[in-house]
Amino acid sequence: MRALVLCVLLAPALSACRYNFVPLIPPQIEPELPARVTQATLTRDGETLRLQAQVDGRFEPGYLSVAWFNGSAPIGTDSVYLDAAQRRAAFSLRAPEKGAYRAVLSFGGTVLRQVELYEVEP
Repeated sequence: MRALVLCVLLAPALSACRYNFVPLIPPQIEPELPARVTQATLTRDGETLRLQAQVDGRFEPGYLSVAWFNGSAPIGTDSVYLDAAQRRAAFSLRAPEKGAYRAVLSFGGTVLRQVELYEVEP
């Protein structure tokens, strides 16, 4: 008899239909994405290589740097200061010969993107 009374009293606490956490609806999480290059193009215009890039995401103002390579040989560097109002950058490099060109973009010491233009076999 005691066991039956005990089971009846504990039944509501042991039922499977109850919430397991509080609050019932968790708060919405807003992710903070790091700086990233969303658009980058490397094209040739006559004897000049042109690189266009756009940085999106949340970032502190700083320099977007580019390191130019022909194959594995470094051929130049450049940088542009970016902030919340100026998120686009344009770079150019004189390169009269066809080659296997790469441009490595970095922001704050972190490499963000590499763009390539292969006019010959690398």
